[in-house]
Amino acid sequence: MLKNPPPYTAVIDSPIGAIGVVTDAGVLVGLDFAAGKELLSPGDAFGTEVARQVAAYFADPGFRFDLPFREQGTEFQKKVWAALRTIPRGGPVSYGELARRLGTAARAVGGACRANPIPLLTPCHRVVSASGIGGFHGDAQGGWVNAKHWLLAHERGERPASLPIQQQVTRQLV
Repeated sequence: MLKNPPPYTAVIDSPIGAIGVVTDAGVLVGLDFAAGKELLSPGDAFGTEVARQVAAYFADPGFRFDLPFREQGTEFQKKVWAALRTIPRGGPVSYGELARRLGTAARAVGGACRANPIPLLTPCHRVVSASGIGGFHGDAQGGWVNAKHWLLAHERGERPASLPIQQQVTRQLV
Protein backbone atom coordinates (compact mmCIF):
# COMPACT_ATOMS: atom_id res chain seq x y z
CA MET A 1 0.00 0.00 0.00
CA LEU A 2 1.43 3.33 -1.00
CA LYS A 3 1.07 6.05 1.61
CA ASN A 4 0.53 9.38 -0.14
CA PRO A 5 1.32 7.99 -3.60
CA PRO A 6 2.94 10.26 -6.15
CA PRO A 7 0.79 11.15 -9.14
CA TYR A 8 -0.31 8.06 -10.98
CA THR A 9 1.19 7.32 -14.39
CA ALA A 10 -2.09 5.54 -15.14
CA VAL A 11 -5.24 4.39 -13.40
CA ILE A 12 -6.50 1.21 -15.00
CA ASP A 13 -9.67 -0.78 -14.58
CA SER A 14 -9.65 -4.34 -13.29
CA PRO A 15 -12.17 -6.90 -12.04
CA ILE A 16 -11.36 -5.83 -8.46
CA GLY A 17 -11.53 -2.09 -9.07
CA ALA A 18 -9.25 0.69 -10.25
CA ILE A 19 -5.49 0.17 -9.95
CA GLY A 20 -3.14 3.14 -9.82
CA VAL A 21 0.22 2.70 -11.54
CA VAL A 22 3.28 4.63 -10.36
CA THR A 23 6.45 4.57 -12.46
CA ASP A 24 9.76 6.38 -12.32
CA ALA A 25 12.14 6.51 -15.28
CA GLY A 26 10.91 3.25 -16.82
CA VAL A 27 10.71 1.34 -13.55
CA LEU A 28 7.53 0.30 -11.71
CA VAL A 29 7.54 1.66 -8.17
CA GLY A 30 3.92 1.18 -7.19
CA LEU A 31 0.60 -0.47 -7.86
CA ASP A 32 -2.14 0.86 -5.65
CA PHE A 33 -5.77 -0.06 -5.26
CA ALA A 34 -7.20 3.28 -6.33
CA ALA A 35 -10.89 3.06 -5.55
CA GLY A 36 -12.77 6.21 -6.35
CA LYS A 37 -10.12 7.51 -8.75
CA GLU A 38 -10.97 8.29 -12.36
CA LEU A 39 -9.38 6.06 -14.98
CA LEU A 40 -6.29 7.58 -16.58
CA SER A 41 -4.67 6.28 -19.77
CA PRO A 42 -0.94 5.60 -19.56
CA GLY A 43 1.12 8.56 -20.69
CA ASP A 44 4.13 6.67 -22.02
CA ALA A 45 5.23 3.35 -23.50
CA PHE A 46 6.29 1.87 -20.16
CA GLY A 47 3.00 2.77 -18.49
CA THR A 48 1.22 1.16 -21.43
CA GLU A 49 3.28 -2.01 -20.93
CA VAL A 50 2.45 -2.09 -17.21
CA ALA A 51 -1.25 -1.75 -18.05
CA ARG A 52 -0.97 -4.50 -20.67
CA GLN A 53 0.70 -6.89 -18.22
CA VAL A 54 -1.81 -6.19 -15.44
CA ALA A 55 -4.64 -6.86 -17.91
CA ALA A 56 -2.87 -10.07 -19.02
CA TYR A 57 -2.71 -11.26 -15.38
CA PHE A 58 -6.43 -10.66 -14.92
CA ALA A 59 -7.14 -12.56 -18.16
CA ASP A 60 -4.81 -15.46 -17.30
CA PRO A 61 -3.78 -16.31 -13.72
CA GLY A 62 -0.75 -18.15 -15.08
CA PHE A 63 0.64 -14.97 -16.64
CA ARG A 64 4.13 -14.07 -15.40
CA PHE A 65 4.96 -10.40 -14.95
CA ASP A 66 8.17 -9.26 -16.61
CA LEU A 67 8.61 -5.66 -15.52
CA PRO A 68 11.54 -3.83 -13.98
CA PHE A 69 10.53 -2.68 -10.51
CA ARG A 70 11.97 -0.96 -7.47
CA GLU A 71 10.62 -1.55 -3.99
CA GLN A 72 11.22 1.04 -1.31
CA GLY A 73 11.15 -0.41 2.17
CA THR A 74 13.26 -1.68 5.03
CA GLU A 75 15.62 -4.60 4.58
CA PHE A 76 13.18 -6.76 6.54
CA GLN A 77 10.26 -5.75 4.31
CA LYS A 78 12.32 -6.50 1.21
CA LYS A 79 13.14 -9.95 2.64
CA VAL A 80 9.44 -10.67 3.17
CA TRP A 81 8.52 -9.30 -0.28
CA ALA A 82 11.13 -11.54 -1.92
CA ALA A 83 9.65 -14.53 -0.06
CA LEU A 84 6.15 -13.57 -1.25
CA ARG A 85 7.33 -13.85 -4.86
CA THR A 86 8.27 -17.51 -4.23
CA ILE A 87 4.75 -18.54 -3.15
CA PRO A 88 3.19 -20.44 -6.05
CA ARG A 89 -0.16 -19.47 -7.52
CA GLY A 90 -2.97 -21.47 -6.01
CA GLY A 91 -0.83 -22.42 -3.00
CA PRO A 92 -1.31 -19.79 -0.31
CA VAL A 93 0.63 -20.05 2.94
CA SER A 94 -0.25 -18.76 6.38
CA TYR A 95 1.37 -15.75 7.97
CA GLY A 96 2.73 -18.12 10.62
CA GLU A 97 4.24 -20.52 8.09
CA LEU A 98 5.94 -17.70 6.20
CA ALA A 99 7.16 -16.27 9.51
CA ARG A 100 8.67 -19.66 10.44
CA ARG A 101 10.45 -19.83 7.09
CA LEU A 102 11.89 -16.36 7.68
CA GLY A 103 12.63 -16.79 11.40
CA THR A 104 10.33 -13.98 12.48
CA ALA A 105 6.83 -13.34 13.86
CA ALA A 106 3.55 -13.61 11.95
CA ARG A 107 2.60 -10.02 12.86
CA ALA A 108 5.86 -8.77 11.35
CA VAL A 109 5.06 -10.63 8.13
CA GLY A 110 1.58 -9.07 8.15
CA GLY A 111 3.08 -5.62 8.58
CA ALA A 112 5.41 -6.14 5.64
CA CYS A 113 2.50 -7.40 3.53
CA ARG A 114 0.49 -4.30 4.42
CA ALA A 115 3.42 -2.07 3.32
CA ASN A 116 3.87 -3.89 -0.02
CA PRO A 117 4.16 -1.20 -2.73
CA ILE A 118 3.52 -3.51 -5.70
CA PRO A 119 0.75 -6.00 -4.96
CA LEU A 120 0.05 -8.46 -7.78
CA LEU A 121 3.76 -8.53 -8.73
CA THR A 122 4.64 -9.17 -5.09
CA PRO A 123 1.60 -11.29 -4.27
CA CYS A 124 0.78 -10.53 -0.65
CA HIS A 125 -2.73 -11.88 -1.27
CA ARG A 126 -1.21 -15.39 -1.18
CA VAL A 127 -0.61 -15.10 2.57
CA VAL A 128 -3.62 -16.08 4.68
CA SER A 129 -4.52 -16.40 8.32
CA ALA A 130 -4.29 -19.82 9.96
CA SER A 131 -8.00 -19.48 10.78
CA GLY A 132 -9.31 -17.91 7.57
CA ILE A 133 -8.50 -15.50 4.78
CA GLY A 134 -6.80 -12.83 6.90
CA GLY A 135 -6.62 -9.16 6.01
CA PHE A 136 -5.64 -7.43 2.82
CA HIS A 137 -4.33 -3.96 2.03
CA GLY A 138 -4.77 -2.95 5.66
CA ASP A 139 -8.40 -4.11 5.94
CA ALA A 140 -9.59 -6.96 8.14
CA GLN A 141 -12.96 -7.24 6.40
CA GLY A 142 -14.93 -5.71 3.57
CA GLY A 143 -13.91 -4.59 0.13
CA TRP A 144 -10.22 -5.39 0.08
CA VAL A 145 -10.78 -8.76 1.72
CA ASN A 146 -13.36 -9.45 -1.02
CA ALA A 147 -10.65 -8.56 -3.54
CA LYS A 148 -8.28 -11.05 -1.84
CA HIS A 149 -10.94 -13.77 -2.15
CA TRP A 150 -11.31 -12.85 -5.84
CA LEU A 151 -7.54 -12.99 -6.49
CA LEU A 152 -7.13 -16.36 -4.75
CA ALA A 153 -10.09 -17.83 -6.67
CA HIS A 154 -8.68 -16.44 -9.92
CA GLU A 155 -5.31 -18.09 -9.20
CA ARG A 156 -7.00 -21.41 -8.45
CA GLY A 157 -8.30 -21.28 -12.02
CA GLU A 158 -11.84 -20.37 -11.08
CA ARG A 159 -13.66 -17.74 -13.10
CA PRO A 160 -14.84 -15.29 -10.46
CA ALA A 161 -17.11 -12.50 -11.64
CA SER A 162 -15.95 -8.93 -11.21
CA LEU A 163 -16.76 -7.65 -7.78
CA PRO A 164 -20.25 -6.10 -7.80
CA ILE A 165 -20.24 -2.34 -7.56
CA GLN A 166 -21.61 -2.45 -4.01
CA GLN A 167 -18.68 -4.69 -2.97
CA GLN A 168 -15.94 -2.72 -4.70
CA VAL A 169 -13.86 -0.71 -2.34
CA THR A 170 -14.83 2.92 -2.01
CA ARG A 171 -12.35 3.88 0.70
CA GLN A 172 -10.25 6.89 -0.26
CA LEU A 173 -6.47 6.64 -0.31
CA VAL A 174 -4.74 7.62 2.91
